[in-house]
Amino acid sequence: MNKQLANKLLVVLVGLLAFRVLAYIGVPGVNTDVIKSIFNPDSPSALGIFNMFSGGAAERFSIISLGIMPYITASIVMELIAATFPAIGKLKKERDGMVKYMQIIRYATIFITIIQAVGVSIGLQSVTGGGGENAITIEMTKFVPIAAVSMLAGTMLLLWIGEQITKHGVGQGVSLIIFAGIVSGIPVAIGKSIDLVNMGTLSFLAILGAMVVIVLVVGAIIFVELGERRIPISYSRKVVMQNQNKRIMNYVPVKINLSGVIPPIFASAVLMFPATILQALQTTENSILTGLNDFLSPNGYFFHILMFLLVVFFAYFYASITFNAKDISENLKKQGGFIPGVRPGASTAEFLNEAASRLTFFGSIYLAIIATIPWALVQYMGIPFYFGGTAVLIVVQVALDTMRKIEAQIYMSKYETLSAVGL
Repeated sequence: MNKQLANKLLVVLVGLLAFRVLAYIGVPGVNTDVIKSIFNPDSPSALGIFNMFSGGAAERFSIISLGIMPYITASIVMELIAATFPAIGKLKKERDGMVKYMQIIRYATIFITIIQAVGVSIGLQSVTGGGGENAITIEMTKFVPIAAVSMLAGTMLLLWIGEQITKHGVGQGVSLIIFAGIVSGIPVAIGKSIDLVNMGTLSFLAILGAMVVIVLVVGAIIFVELGERRIPISYSRKVVMQNQNKRIMNYVPVKINLSGVIPPIFASAVLMFPATILQALQTTENSILTGLNDFLSPNGYFFHILMFLLVVFFAYFYASITFNAKDISENLKKQGGFIPGVRPGASTAEFLNEAASRLTFFGSIYLAIIATIPWALVQYMGIPFYFGGTAVLIVVQVALDTMRKIEAQIYMSKYETLSAVGL
């Protein structure tokens, strides 16, 4: 391993270590024992999902209890705005414009974080423990601003850590933070599953069945993520002769899942935002809030129908952003390349769009099915929610993406060494 790659991996490890340390720094004025009592690890509640993505920070009411989700929500809003208004969309294609675009997302993250922090802080006022003790140990007029500032600082610090990992490390920082949060809960989940088996609450066959399902899901994810359609490209004789000493790509790879891990993360963020606020504000006196909370409960059918539809929607939406058939066709035309039997230009773009749409259909259905597996496991097998399909999907995809980038760094260092010393 070369020194440059080792330094990048060190940045990733330090960043993830900082994330885990922040998860244990609590917000002042909170009784953590009472907060933990409202989390049911064996039920896929909105708080359980939130706790999973934050790496257990939510049940400790840490300063990073909101995790990276406000940033993801802000990114969703900006992507929708960019797709609706071409002027905003052009910012992403310009170097200076991209800086402004990311700055807007950061400001939106601050706004969303403050709203969520204030809502959750006020909601904790009605939370009490089994012995009648309150979740908040100081006056509400002091607690709300303290909690809002603490959680805002934690979220923005977490966002900064993610940006540093992306810039100076290996892989996408935000995805790696979510990955670390999910993986950190696996040892606890395994221990609780063993305890359930010892107590007779959970059968050994159920655990064995869950392991088989996990292996099949992981295999399916790897198979689909590595799958792609290679559209052949031909070049004119002149172009081939001019580049005979260079490697020319003779196909356009189109992945089955063009959107990667983004759709389930976006769908979870969209569904968690109202569900978490409703659960925090739920009272027995307000039947409307109680009804809405039950309607959006992750234990019900409607939540998973929405999850399925949102994953499909975001798969198509994000694929349309990441795969620009018009730019690909223009680049091919400039390089003298063409798809056999298809005219260069608009016809090539149309052909590529059609191919990408067909693949995205299967990719979106695959993502939606994987994302809804956790509910089936919990409902019919009694498996703890840590074995959810969304969690497995994120972990496997982030691991594959990070491995690809590490391999790219290794190959790049080899090429730099060869260019320096010669053959």
